[in-house]
Amino acid sequence: MKIFVTGVGGQLGHDVVNSAVSRGHECIGCDIAEKYSGVADKSAVVTAPYVQLDITDRNAVQKAITEIKPDAIIHCAAWTAVDAAEDEENRVKVDAINHLGTQYIADAAKSVDAKMLYLSTDYVFDGKGERPWEPDDKCYAPLNVYGQSKLDGELSVANTLEKYFIVRIAWVFGLNGKNFIKTMINVGKTHDTVRVVNDQIGTPTYTHDLARLLVDMIETDKYGYYHATNEGGYISWYDLCVEFYRQYGLETKVIPVTTVEYGLSKAARPFNSRLDKSKLVEAGFKPLPTWQDAVSRYLKEAQL
Repeated sequence: MKIFVTGVGGQLGHDVVNSAVSRGHECIGCDIAEKYSGVADKSAVVTAPYVQLDITDRNAVQKAITEIKPDAIIHCAAWTAVDAAEDEENRVKVDAINHLGTQYIADAAKSVDAKMLYLSTDYVFDGKGERPWEPDDKCYAPLNVYGQSKLDGELSVANTLEKYFIVRIAWVFGLNGKNFIKTMINVGKTHDTVRVVNDQIGTPTYTHDLARLLVDMIETDKYGYYHATNEGGYISWYDLCVEFYRQYGLETKVIPVTTVEYGLSKAARPFNSRLDKSKLVEAGFKPLPTWQDAVSRYLKEAQL
């Protein structure tokens, strides 16, 4: 299968390419940088071809996908800076990347009859209550600009294609780029105490594990909406920080605080990021390992 992957300079796209290539697929990656800017990965079997592509350029997207003629597209590219998305000067750019860029890719996918997998987020929901969100829930009310842009991207895919997967994830961490674990370990090395919110509940997602699942999915025609995070139960950001400090060997004290007490985020954050993943098992897909195990492997691989 020939797979076109967007956003390969980011955490997830990088791992998706390596997973696909290691399983014998022909893979082409793209990002906006002139040259691939991701980390070197010792597990990569082959260096996949890379093309520079601005997904907000409709003509460029159509040209690239028409020339490559992929069987499948895994769309990982996105604006993910949640707080910066709230700034007035960034809002047009956020929509151009997460919404319009996704529409252009969906249009191009349709023109070459390629299946498409779009990565979305728990932020498309309103973040209220305690019931885990199910993949086919329609009670959308995004709390912020980022969430609305990702929802608009979902709708672009669903309204354009028949052969699509929409996979919502949460609390992502991986080798390539910034993430909560990497940031907090660096902070913990220079501080005796840290404050972490304990009233936002969800489950982390390790990109290495997720990439395997996404390739599993794109090899099938089991289309639709899915949720995918690591197993291991629902936790708070506080719980996560306590665990990776323990595994890393940091004695920094973690102080639990409410979102209001923390008070540093510009964008509203969901209190309920619980995602129900039972549909994955029902469709015959292998769940991801526990988040505790994922953290352990990540810490060894990242060598922070």
